Amino acid sequence: MSFAAADINVITLPQLTGGQDWRLHLAQDRPHHLLIWVTRGQGRALLDGLRRGVGTHNALWVPQGSLFALDLGRQGMAQAVVIPPGTPLRLPEMPRHLRIRDVAVQSELSGLIEAAAREQQKHRPLSQDAAEAHAALISVWLRRQIMLDEHVPPRRNAAGRLSKLYCDLLPHRYRSGAPMAAYAETLDVTPTHLTRAVKAATGKTAAELLTERVLAEARRLLLETRQPAQDIARHLGFGSAAYFTRFMQQHTGQPPTGLRGPAR
Repeated sequence: MSFAAADINVITLPQLTGGQDWRLHLAQDRPHHLLIWVTRGQGRALLDGLRRGVGTHNALWVPQGSLFALDLGRQGMAQAVVIPPGTPLRLPEMPRHLRIRDVAVQSELSGLIEAAAREQQKHRPLSQDAAEAHAALISVWLRRQIMLDEHVPPRRNAAGRLSKLYCDLLPHRYRSGAPMAAYAETLDVTPTHLTRAVKAATGKTAAELLTERVLAEARRLLLETRQPAQDIARHLGFGSAAYFTRFMQQHTGQPPTGLRGPAR
């Protein structure tokens, strides 16, 4: 789903994915900041280089460009606040996962999100100004929670630290077509060590996360643009359009032409 560049939006998970589950299930990063407030269900998330369980009244803060994935299952429900980069809001710079146990604090965030959503739905004059004001209060809520001792992240082990470094690197390098050995070299470890560390921290190997990130971008470009498949292949570092076609067929069961969106 695409958004106006300057708009703050409050949407549901189905609206965020546009009915395409891969938009959340595949490891990816986004060009905007994202707050996900889980209101029902439980599942798994990839965030900040770690796999973690997620449940009701959990908040996931995903800054622009941070690798993440989320699977809440068919029964899960959540609200998402989409905030474009470059706003004057004071936003947390690091990804965070907050488990909110205090009922009053849960209600506070729910109320702020619902107020922003009402402004968005009514389309009144200065609605975006009002949305920014509510988003500023949401940012205050986030930063207050992050300051609490109960939300200080646990210390990472060596595998967790290396996984974070890799997941921070991946959004900047996945289009290069570089082999896994190049990522390991950048991080000054062997490919085997990198694979084991990322698997221990996330449940997936480094190569699997790289594949997911490339696949997510390929699917997005095929669905949202009319770029020729050979141009997308080149953009994502594939050696040939034929290799790109085999890659898409292997991971989706369809060739690139079968994943195209409606003609524009």
